[in-house]
Amino acid sequence: MKIGFIGGGAMGEAIIRCLLAKKVAAPQDMVVSDISPARREFLKSEHGVTTLTDNVMAARNADMVVLAVKPQTLPQIMGELRGLGPSQIVLSIMAGITLSTLSNGLGHACIVRSMPNMPVQIGQGMTVWTSTPEAGEEQKEMARTVLGSLGKELYVAEEKYLDMATALSAGGPAFLFLFAEALVDAGVHIGMPRPMAQELAVQTILGSAHTIDRTGKHPAELKNMVTSPGGTTTEGLFQLEKGAFRALVFEAVAAAHKKAQSF
Repeated sequence: MKIGFIGGGAMGEAIIRCLLAKKVAAPQDMVVSDISPARREFLKSEHGVTTLTDNVMAARNADMVVLAVKPQTLPQIMGELRGLGPSQIVLSIMAGITLSTLSNGLGHACIVRSMPNMPVQIGQGMTVWTSTPEAGEEQKEMARTVLGSLGKELYVAEEKYLDMATALSAGGPAFLFLFAEALVDAGVHIGMPRPMAQELAVQTILGSAHTIDRTGKHPAELKNMVTSPGGTTTEGLFQLEKGAFRALVFEAVAAAHKKAQSF
């Protein structure tokens, strides 16, 4: 599979790194265009990929063209890339940019829109994606292979779920990092050394996430298993509920969803 990257920033590099680690593509199969000389030199020396300044050249011989740029640069780039071949598939990782915007701007029908999250940088991401009807099974399988190398991938038939994923799985890591930071600070507040508090908090979050995944139990059921009548956890949960913790999570995701729809 030949892949042309338009943009070699953090997310573009994360995809390159995962593709190489999973042996989905070799360095000689990938070409990256980027405006930054320093970035081009880094990607070439670090990953062995070919780097260019010309977006058209990066896309010319690619089976898949990955759009990994900031949305504000997209109009110019779409103008440059008009005239892609009918068999080429375009994969976008840009938040809020719809299939119709991409298809109309590129003059191209075969488009995949995806929403990966930040943990793709370590191959543990969650990516939700969809495609235009013109994308055939072979092309969709190509997209599934690339996105699956980043962690877990989930295809959805309706594009509306991409904005929802932007709010929940793409924004979710930031919400969890904030909770982790608060948990560590709380440990320090009650007298625990910060390194110890961080080790306990991180492993607690990791172990809890794996427990949900491996047991298949509803989070509420697992929560109840930890909560003894009149116990310490019960008292802590009472304080969280009194402070509207659950409602704030609802509001955070809803606000992020609304913002995603406004792009």
